[in-house]
Amino acid sequence: MKPHSKFLLLFLLAVSEHALATDAASLTPGAGLLQITLALLFVLGLMFFAAWAFKRIGPVTSANKIPMKILGGLNVGNRERVMVIEVGDQWLVLGVTVSNITNLATLPKQESLLQVTPANHSSFQDWLQRTIEKRVATPTDTNT
Repeated sequence: MKPHSKFLLLFLLAVSEHALATDAASLTPGAGLLQITLALLFVLGLMFFAAWAFKRIGPVTSANKIPMKILGGLNVGNRERVMVIEVGDQWLVLGVTVSNITNLATLPKQESLLQVTPANHSSFQDWLQRTIEKRVATPTDTNT
């Protein structure tokens, strides 16, 4: 028996129970609790079925996919950035603020800039390694 057919059977049982109770005085607290429980189970089952169906169908994708990649960015203010984005064989230099995005320049793709790193650029890891080497090379005298 499929899972969604079990929930359908439970729903039909809840509906038939309600149809059989013709008089409001004949409803017992147990029957009301059973109806509420069955209705809750039906709603939960419906939600699980919808989730399964959406997972099975998959996300809706647009037909015109354009390969885009963010190459870098620089903060120029609290909420302002200059970003370089690669779209196809062009680079777009964009000014990004809270309210809009402005195209500042369009450049041809430049592979040489991606391979060269600036000489003055150092990472935290490099700085930490230099600091540790300095401390090991010159031990401090704590006896004075």
